[in-house]
Amino acid sequence: MDKHRIKLQLNIVRLVAVMLLAILIIIFRYAWLQLVQGSELAERMRYQVGQDYLVQSPRGAILDRNGRELAASTMTKSLFVDPNNVQNAQQLAKDLAPLVRKSEEDILKDIGIGGGFVWIKRRLEQSEYEAIRKMIREKNYFSCLGFRDEAKRYYPNDVLAANVLGFVGTDDKGLDGIEQAFDKYIKGEVTESFLYTDTRDRPILESIFDRHGYQGERCKTIQLTIDSAIQFIVEQELDRAMAENDPVAVTCVAMDPKTGEILAMASRPTYNPNRFWDYDPEIWKNRAVSFVYEPGSTFKTITAGAALQENIVTPGQIFVDPGYVMVSGMRIQNWNGASFGTVTFADVVKQSLNTGFALIGLELGGEKLIKYAHLFGFGDVTGIELPGEEAGLLYSPDEMVESDIATMAIGQSIAVTPLQLVRAMSAVANDGVLLKPHIVKMIKNANGSTYSETQVEPVRKTIDPATDKTLVGLLEQVVATGGGQKAKVRGYSVAGKTGTAQKIRADGTGYAEGSYIASFCGFGPVENPRIALLVMIDDPSGVFYGGQIAAPVAGRIFSQIFRYMRIEPSETPNDDEEEISADVGEGDSAGTSSIPTYTPPKVETPAPAESVEEKTEDLTDSTEIVVPDFRGKSIRESARLANNVGLKIETSGSGFADSQSISPGAVVPRGSVIKVNFNP
Repeated sequence: MDKHRIKLQLNIVRLVAVMLLAILIIIFRYAWLQLVQGSELAERMRYQVGQDYLVQSPRGAILDRNGRELAASTMTKSLFVDPNNVQNAQQLAKDLAPLVRKSEEDILKDIGIGGGFVWIKRRLEQSEYEAIRKMIREKNYFSCLGFRDEAKRYYPNDVLAANVLGFVGTDDKGLDGIEQAFDKYIKGEVTESFLYTDTRDRPILESIFDRHGYQGERCKTIQLTIDSAIQFIVEQELDRAMAENDPVAVTCVAMDPKTGEILAMASRPTYNPNRFWDYDPEIWKNRAVSFVYEPGSTFKTITAGAALQENIVTPGQIFVDPGYVMVSGMRIQNWNGASFGTVTFADVVKQSLNTGFALIGLELGGEKLIKYAHLFGFGDVTGIELPGEEAGLLYSPDEMVESDIATMAIGQSIAVTPLQLVRAMSAVANDGVLLKPHIVKMIKNANGSTYSETQVEPVRKTIDPATDKTLVGLLEQVVATGGGQKAKVRGYSVAGKTGTAQKIRADGTGYAEGSYIASFCGFGPVENPRIALLVMIDDPSGVFYGGQIAAPVAGRIFSQIFRYMRIEPSETPNDDEEEISADVGEGDSAGTSSIPTYTPPKVETPAPAESVEEKTEDLTDSTEIVVPDFRGKSIRESARLANNVGLKIETSGSGFADSQSISPGAVVPRGSVIKVNFNP
């Protein structure tokens, strides 16, 4: 019994010893895993069972007035390295280089920066992310490589409204346009969270029920007043104007004169904000708000309004036009250098006579002229929600001599922006009430609620409603029978004013020889204005009169917008109406500078493309046909147009017509063949 008891006790001692040893081993192993390898294993575990997020929420979208996306963001992965935990930099660079499409030397330079965080590549493609994630698992790079979510900005329409939208830099910072102006509202916010996932990266456990949508104060959605359809119409016509006139630039602004909302704003040349770095920074600028120029004869609208309001003139008042006037030793002459004889003030406006407006300006005086310029919004920023807006330039009345007053009355000695000019014309269309222009319609919170909504903001009354109606009638005659005839739209009444101004040199020392700015500014339909429009062509090649090159562009834009907005014609088109044989040119002349005399050609020139197509439909019974302008049209459109007028075409190439064998406006026998070349 004693031996058995001793043996049992010995076995118990041995068992206790083994258990103590096992416990010591377990404690040692536990301490090793927790204290020595704890951080690495915890990181590996978290990487394997889920995703640790320290990310920026998606940047808020930018929409047009109808909810169409103009700018949107998606979440992408960006790769970083922790140089402090890199064991073998050479091997890491070798493994990583082909996956991120960078050289090993560049990756080694990134690692060599040191510290705990260095970007390797930002905004990876999904295929790149998957390949790198697989490599991290296989090579055990958990401790030195990681991902962070970042928002990547996309502009789905490429160049559409690029100068309005702007673009975003690599740190989700708006650098121009709406992106810059509203950066604090739409910029994403850095948040931290962890999401448990299975082996296929699908959410599991409580992650399924957690709300991961952004609920903060940023990431708001900006809804613009821009209508992307109208914007497209405008930009398409600007492209055509660039091709036909080869100018330095073209700018157009379309505005609702009753609300102040900008429906389209575009410039050419332009850029693709998805690849903004490929373009000259000068092209990034929004010329509609940042380009300052002398408006020329378009400013005569303001002079006429001021003279009518001050009872200096009446529409039927008689003027004797001498062809030129001398003011303080400066010769101011008409656009053609000739005298128009005895004319009424209505004729002075319709024919854009510099002599008449110079004399009216002198009678108004500098103080009143500047007063009305201020009333119509010149000399001050409009306050539109866009960065980089210029205020323009206005004289101080006490500093003006007579020649300054006379030249300002004809649109020189004053500098404006395109937006200021179309805003002033909108005031004329709005019974003389000036409105603050807006390009932002609404701002919405991330949860969909409304943060703010833009309201119509009247600024001031410029002229009395009765005076305004008289002025509108004069401007309507400019388009109906005066220098703006090529802005006419069949079936609709349009009012407006053309302009041709010499361009100031870049250094500000006088006018550049042979450089002009052609423009048309108007609105329609006259009975109920829905669109105010400015087309400005900067330094065109060849013909430079606003009535010849800017008015046709405006006419085509008006025509398409009226149809898009389903505006009913206000009058029955007159199919027997005589074709316009030539535009009445108009210009400005101040001081010793003179604009060359323009003699209208005897050969008939075509009306805008829409008018040609409509008018020639009634010529199918004639033996002689006026050749339409096929340029800018697709093959299908050209074929339909040729068939309508009784001609045949031979096509070459593809895309849009850029040349034709017989010039537009020529008269040819019915059934003639026109060769038309097309280019993408």
